[in-house]
Amino acid sequence: MSSLSQFEVLLPELRAYARSIAERAEDAEDLVQDAIERALRSDAQPNRLEELRPWMFRVIRNLYYDELRKRRVRREYSDGFKRFSQEQTHLSDHVRDITIRQAFDQLPPAMREILFLVDIMGMKYAEAAVVLDVPNGTVMSRISRARRALLELVNGSVMGEMEKQK
Repeated sequence: MSSLSQFEVLLPELRAYARSIAERAEDAEDLVQDAIERALRSDAQPNRLEELRPWMFRVIRNLYYDELRKRRVRREYSDGFKRFSQEQTHLSDHVRDITIRQAFDQLPPAMREILFLVDIMGMKYAEAAVVLDVPNGTVMSRISRARRALLELVNGSVMGEMEKQK
């Protein structure tokens, strides 16, 4: 498989990953373009798709953190949840999905990143460890903390909505 066709196969995943760590769609698209450009110029680019995939995720990740360091500004996430006007005490699946997505957006980038890699992309801990360049145990502890933080945000939102309905 030629180098360009490998990138075409990976492009949806690369875009999704970049979107999970970047705050704006434009920033995510720039990350993907910069990563592909860097990879095409690299002599060390892996030839096999199985090796190229985590390598590209790591390139995107490194570009993202380089940009953060260069700007020295961390953007804040939206602090508000949309108000839900439901009479029932249990949220519908659709509203719960929205609540989870909003809670996900409130997590710090490192927590969003690990949840995206493992829970959304379905990477095994070992694959995520390669992308993040950390030991497997670190991935396990990060995913545990991220899941707990997400659950706390979701539960806090649900409890807050129930209090408003009283």
